[in-house]
Amino acid sequence: MVTRRQLVGSGLLVAGLAALGVGTAVLRRHPVTGPPELRIATGPPGAVFREVGSALAEVLGEVLPGTRVRTIPTGASVDNLALLASGDTDLALASLDATVAGLPAAEPGRIAAVARLYDSWVQLLVARDSPVTSLRDLAGRRVAAGADGSGTRFTTGRLLDLAGVRAELVTANQDEAVAALAAGTVDALFTLTGVPTPAVTRLARMSAVRLVPLGEFVAALNNRFGELYTPATLPSSAYPGVGAAETMTTPNLLLAQAGLADDLVELIAATLFARRDRIARGHPEANRINTRTGIATGPIPLHPGAVRYFRSVKA
Repeated sequence: MVTRRQLVGSGLLVAGLAALGVGTAVLRRHPVTGPPELRIATGPPGAVFREVGSALAEVLGEVLPGTRVRTIPTGASVDNLALLASGDTDLALASLDATVAGLPAAEPGRIAAVARLYDSWVQLLVARDSPVTSLRDLAGRRVAAGADGSGTRFTTGRLLDLAGVRAELVTANQDEAVAALAAGTVDALFTLTGVPTPAVTRLARMSAVRLVPLGEFVAALNNRFGELYTPATLPSSAYPGVGAAETMTTPNLLLAQAGLADDLVELIAATLFARRDRIARGHPEANRINTRTGIATGPIPLHPGAVRYFRSVKA
């Protein structure tokens, strides 16, 4: 991890901020340099986290020319939180529900938010001719429940426990889950990610599938775990040939080690918002990133560098 002390140096970070046009107040601060390496924990193949994280790494590499910015492929949210807690990554993407649940293990004060990004949708898919019409119909069935360490696995467990459903959970990342449902070796798959989910788009193009509604469980989840979920209608336009469904969303955050240098985090935040269009080339969900919602990270405190950025743009 790169600390504030280690960042004092040659002025490359100021040059990066100048290129982003974030304001003269930032540029008047003491000169700093980027770290030799910056690590971003992302997600598995077929996941929006992987695509957004890779695009973010690319634009950060441009404004930090002396820094090797690299992504770390992971199972997703839970893995990413563990990497932050252990100091094995500098930045991470994670869903808000998993982050709040993971705070005790991650030692409060070690993790801070850079910004809220976009929302992930809880999606339950089955074959179009499946007898499964509700979450409770999954009892006794084989269900692809996400990779170990993923937000999908975390939220799926919460939902099934809340509904009192015992299913046979199959560990599978998004690509593996899609292949299994298409082959009929699982009865359903869960995914918690941005929409459109690349893996689900591929599934919809090769198999007749539909979404199972989950909206009836939002209130109970929020009553038990806090206001972390929002009811939402996944539109029929999300995937080819797949109808709309009532479900829920939970926000995703860009997180940082709390000890990461303020100037560096300020640059990361500035880059995130100024280069949003570039990041959206990785996945269109990044178009939803904006300063109005970006500051709303719920119970996860903003990093001081992020606070400084949001103040500079009067968010």
